[in-house]
Amino acid sequence: MPFFQQTLDFLVENRLRNSREWFRAHKEQYQKFVLAPFVELAARLGPAMLELDPLLVVEPRVDRTISRIYRDTRFARDKSLYRDVMWCAFQRDRKVYGEPPGFVFELSPAGFRWGCGYYQASPGLMRAMRELILEGARSFQRAQAAVGTDGRFAVEGDRYKRSPCPDQPEELRDWLDRRCISLMHSSRDFDLLFSDQLCVRLEEDFRRLEPVYDFFWEVERRARL
Repeated sequence: MPFFQQTLDFLVENRLRNSREWFRAHKEQYQKFVLAPFVELAARLGPAMLELDPLLVVEPRVDRTISRIYRDTRFARDKSLYRDVMWCAFQRDRKVYGEPPGFVFELSPAGFRWGCGYYQASPGLMRAMRELILEGARSFQRAQAAVGTDGRFAVEGDRYKRSPCPDQPEELRDWLDRRCISLMHSSRDFDLLFSDQLCVRLEEDFRRLEPVYDFFWEVERRARL
């Protein structure tokens, strides 16, 4: 796997420099140490992702599966020009499905993480998820079983200040109290990041999370009723 220490070093320095001139002068480093590794990662994972869902977008290029390094600062308080967080995400076509659930690998100088979930989720979508959970949907039970109790994946997403389901047990409220949701594993094992085993680990974990992904699609169908 072609991630390098230079990948992280470039992300740090490029963000600190915050200069179009510096980026243009070092664009070859960006292409070699940042973009090329993400392209290879997306290409290697693509066949496995299509087995999970044939409708996933798997093209290994920017704005399809790979994030831009340029930031959209039009409506942001932070006017930094460049990201120091990059990601590879596999979703269905957003032009057709809006903001669908997907699988993601995210890298920053502070560490890296991967999992399954939403980047954005509407209140109606999260309401549909709560309905299915409270009904005891089998798809949710399968999702819970896939996540397991080994602590490998954590439920993430902003919580409501006041729980919408305060009488439910804590293991359910970990899902029910979210404004948005994803199941993520975080790591600072840079030996793994720089090794051939990274792609193997990602594929194994994405397959493990397939029932979670399937549950999110049942949520999507419920939300559209």
